[in-house]
Amino acid sequence: METPDGGIDPAAPTRQRGAIVIGGDYRGLGVVRSLGRRGIPLCVVTDEYRLAGLSRYVDRRLKWPANESDQLKFLLDLAAHRGLAGWVLFPTGDETASLIARNHACLASRFTLTTPPWETLRWAYNKQLTYRLARQLGIPSPLTCYPKNREELVRLECSFPIILKPAHKRNPSRFTRDKAWLAADRDHMLALYDEACTMIERGAIMLQELIPGAGASQFSFAALCAEGKPLASLVAIRQRQHPLDFGHSSSYVESIEQPEVERLGRSVLGAIRFNGLAEVEFKRDPRDGIFKLLDINPRVWGWHTLGARAGVDFSYLAWQLANGVTLNEARGRAGVRWMRAITDVAAAVEQFRAGHLSLRGYLRSLRGPLEFAIWAPDDPLPSLCEIPSLMRTNFSIRRTLARPDSAAVRPRGTDPQVLPRGADLIDDASGLHSDSPVA
Repeated sequence: METPDGGIDPAAPTRQRGAIVIGGDYRGLGVVRSLGRRGIPLCVVTDEYRLAGLSRYVDRRLKWPANESDQLKFLLDLAAHRGLAGWVLFPTGDETASLIARNHACLASRFTLTTPPWETLRWAYNKQLTYRLARQLGIPSPLTCYPKNREELVRLECSFPIILKPAHKRNPSRFTRDKAWLAADRDHMLALYDEACTMIERGAIMLQELIPGAGASQFSFAALCAEGKPLASLVAIRQRQHPLDFGHSSSYVESIEQPEVERLGRSVLGAIRFNGLAEVEFKRDPRDGIFKLLDINPRVWGWHTLGARAGVDFSYLAWQLANGVTLNEARGRAGVRWMRAITDVAAAVEQFRAGHLSLRGYLRSLRGPLEFAIWAPDDPLPSLCEIPSLMRTNFSIRRTLARPDSAAVRPRGTDPQVLPRGADLIDDASGLHSDSPVA
């Protein structure tokens, strides 16, 4: 039920409102299952990934336009002509969350939103602003600089290896998909910088120190917030990731009790008065034992389905909150695990070879309570369609095992050098707007 211009009819009962999940990967699949098991109507808008659209709980399947210029028109058409006015929008990627945030007022008049407007979301979307926020709050973060041109890089005094990262992912490319590039020396850094400049504007390329440690050094505070106050939350550790050093994604995550990570995460989300779902990532630096802010993910994250087994079903709670349901504050219990099997096998092999994991330890980690990213007995088709990917992964592992000098694993005793505090690599985000969310 909608108004003639495609807007929301306030009298429409919320029980008839479904959800639109934008994104077809395993993150979207988790949202679909959470809501579908409760009888909520679902429309999945798939991108290059189709996994979520294969779920038995999906009522409608549509294709997400590739061009950003067409995406807003597509969403408005869903409300005006496809009978989805008032439905709850769940973006599963940074760019869709950004699109909704930048058109928040327009879309909020037609849909029920789970993400905040741009003035809030930009602090998470743009890592330059994320690290500025950290400084304002007194929260440590990796030493980072933002070179204006190649000449500044030539003069940069730093130790290696060093990371090149995109400040945002506005223009899809190999650089933004890879998350980070590791430069072994100055010539390598300059070559990678030149390549990155062909894919993204120079001002969005960051140079950052590499904090030693693999996945078990990374922690997250995950929460559903209202005006910066967490209504549902938990802390988790990334026990395994793939690749080993700075994985594209988690492969094995466990909920834990870690008061300092919770304190820091609450501080970050409270400062920007965040509304909706967010994951705040930290890495514990083994050189000083300090937790350092890495990222804020302002939408559903890869392992969000761990929450349901831990007692805080983030997707369903977000749907309830968006529809005006009053929620009591809840915290997820510790000791619950999540696994994406297709990448965790590869991650475990890397840890075996690096001497960080034994077969007994791996088998022990498979004990419950364990939530799988894709496998579900009540919804088996997505899992069956992952079998070809699993076969490719196994083939890749066998090739890796056949190469003892494989670059996929850093040999023992070759931990990266640290960047000296007195180097030119400094926390500097000059050139950005000077406004601050911190009172």
